[in-house]
Amino acid sequence: MPRKQPKPDKLPAESAQPGRGARYLGDVSGAFADLGTFLPLIIGMFAVARLDPVGVLVGFGLFALTVAGVYRRPVPVQPMKVVAALVIAGGLGAADVAASGILLAFVLLLMTLTGLIGRLARLIPETVMFGIQLGVGLHLALAGSGLVVDDPWPGLAALAFLLLFQLSRWRLLGVPLMLVAGITFAWSTASVDLAGLSPGLYLPQWHWPALANFSVAATEVLLPQLALTLTNATLITAAIASERFPADRQRITPRNLAASTGGLNLVLAPFGAFPMCHGAGGLVVQYRFGARTGLAPALFGTACLTLGLLYGPGAADLLALVPLAVVGAMLAIAGVDLAMSPRLLDLSVDRLLVVALIGLISIVGNVAVGVLVGLLLEAGRARFAARDR
Repeated sequence: MPRKQPKPDKLPAESAQPGRGARYLGDVSGAFADLGTFLPLIIGMFAVARLDPVGVLVGFGLFALTVAGVYRRPVPVQPMKVVAALVIAGGLGAADVAASGILLAFVLLLMTLTGLIGRLARLIPETVMFGIQLGVGLHLALAGSGLVVDDPWPGLAALAFLLLFQLSRWRLLGVPLMLVAGITFAWSTASVDLAGLSPGLYLPQWHWPALANFSVAATEVLLPQLALTLTNATLITAAIASERFPADRQRITPRNLAASTGGLNLVLAPFGAFPMCHGAGGLVVQYRFGARTGLAPALFGTACLTLGLLYGPGAADLLALVPLAVVGAMLAIAGVDLAMSPRLLDLSVDRLLVVALIGLISIVGNVAVGVLVGLLLEAGRARFAARDR
């Protein structure tokens, strides 16, 4: 049986129908609220691997601008985390990264064309979706808290600043003002060396990987990244989008998200773009801080495109101006918001136990493991409940 769609939260930002100015400000605020996923991975990869910042940033820019036009909602664009982790660990080179993007794109497009994505979406029960959302929320909160602890004074100040604004009528100003303050502080303390940085025109270069690179991608990257992409970047993202934007359920679907991920990576990967996907956590963070339309990913995409084309290799130094502790404060607030969803209060005790276990497994393991174990737990719970009737 198709799973029952969860009831959407009563979200005041949607129901209040804010004016045009407030909507624009909300999109500006939300556009850069997801930097907590983007910045640590991108800066880490630039530091340890010889990836071309031009290809990477132009790729993110074009991907985000396309997503903004297609979905017209704050559907996020994020680096694929398994690939990023292997790059930072020193296991993948630039050609291996390109091969991974192309191979993953082919598999996602194949699953889209065969209808397998839609069938997977219909198989996942409501409790498993709730459990994964809990796990994603807790993961965001823990990751954000870790960034705050690493640099406590600016992190705690940013956290207090954001919470203060969230309780006021000017809540949409919190993220833009905090980012400006953080960048200004980093600039004034000269923590990043920008000497000799000047704008120019830098274009990405075409490189097709060798057969050996595709072999590395198939053996080391494909399965773990595909499992995470299918769950967190397609199924869970579509489920959360259907709650936040119920009128767009027919457009922001697992099938369409898989198709946009596959198609755009296939086109952009040979030009040095890093493998990209959507993400449930990114959607939650952007929505939490005010993003409601495609203007949010369009702003993010324009910023990436501008940095890549105008500053090239120097763009990595400019990105380092954003304090990670400040970004961590945004992640922590959005993660708690998702994890502590009021919908959990409507569940029975046995369903709530399954949700809690799935959330814990998603943190200790990963989202894909959480889905697999969650399906087994829910099947056992349903059978036990039916026997007691």
